Amino acid sequence: MPQSLLLILTAAMLLAQRQTPDTPAFPLWSGGAPGAQGSEEKDIPTLTPWIAKNPNGKAIVVCPGGGYGALAIDHEGRQIAQWLNSQGISAFVLRYRLGPKYRHPAMIDDAQRALRTVRSRAAEFQVNPAKIGIMGFSAGGHLAATAATHFDFGNAASVDVIDRVSSRPDFAVLAYPVITLTNEPYVHKGSRRNLLGENPDSKLVESLSNERAVTRDTPPCFLFHTDADSGVPPENSVLFYLALRKHGVPAELHIYEKGPHGVGLAWSDIALSSWPGRLADWLRNR
Repeated sequence: MPQSLLLILTAAMLLAQRQTPDTPAFPLWSGGAPGAQGSEEKDIPTLTPWIAKNPNGKAIVVCPGGGYGALAIDHEGRQIAQWLNSQGISAFVLRYRLGPKYRHPAMIDDAQRALRTVRSRAAEFQVNPAKIGIMGFSAGGHLAATAATHFDFGNAASVDVIDRVSSRPDFAVLAYPVITLTNEPYVHKGSRRNLLGENPDSKLVESLSNERAVTRDTPPCFLFHTDADSGVPPENSVLFYLALRKHGVPAELHIYEKGPHGVGLAWSDIALSSWPGRLADWLRNR
């Protein structure tokens, strides 16, 4: 079958899937998120479960991008969840809090809470609590990389049963991610500003420049970028990959020659649309 026809058929298959999840979104905290500044939709981080019809036990928390100031909830959220479902993977799309109203640590609080929530309700969601990953795009990729490098294993003494479980993802998928906040030629300054404000503390900037935060305990990672990305230069992925390699963390990096920033699944590009297939191969080996 010609690749162009296969691409069209695959896109049609995804479009034919359910357009809304079977389970509605729910707030991550029943009593309000820590540091909440109101009760509007933007003050309430939520998780939307997309449960696979034929689950293989894996689950992924999906973090859409948008420069920490917006969320590309369709092509980096819903469409991603549908594709993951087609692979037997249950997806949980995260609506996290955004700048400029919110700053760090609200965003990572939301991502860690999402991971803990899925893990604590693994039996209900029909997932393996040891096969829960996180996936992020652009600034959402920075959030996912932060979750992969800044985690804890839960507080056994907490009165909140969700807080008793680990926030460490078992693997991370980073698509054209924002990574560095310190290596100036490659910094996405809008994301840094929305996350940390105009004049952040230098030590905080360094701690969230995630290529500096990798350790041997960082989970395995898959990275995808394009050489032509002028929004978030591919050096972001390269720096993170080299840090993973230095610390002996299993990793796979794909950099395509052509393609702009923010392509999502890239169904309209015959070459670039092969990246989800490479991810599917990698996930099978996990």
